[in-house]
Amino acid sequence: MTIATEEQLQSFLSEQSHWILQNGKLHREYSFLDFIEAFGFMTQVALLAERHNHHPEWFNNYNNVSVDLVTHEEGGITELDFLMAQNMEDVFEVS
Repeated sequence: MTIATEEQLQSFLSEQSHWILQNGKLHREYSFLDFIEAFGFMTQVALLAERHNHHPEWFNNYNNVSVDLVTHEEGGITELDFLMAQNMEDVFEVS
């Protein structure tokens, strides 16, 4: 797995406007109606993360979930991070 190029990063960020680059990681804040919806989202994403063996850095505070994605083994953002971000967006759309 190789680290994403600047062109790949900019392409992803232009297509996924809710994601930003922060401290060398893809970052996104999600808001839900309540804790149960936030926890349900995290549960669904956890199953996907386990399937891909690629786990997010995240924090939950009641109805908010803050996410950072980076491939630590490679020392930067890779295709796995783009995949996880897209998976999260897909889960969020149906929640």
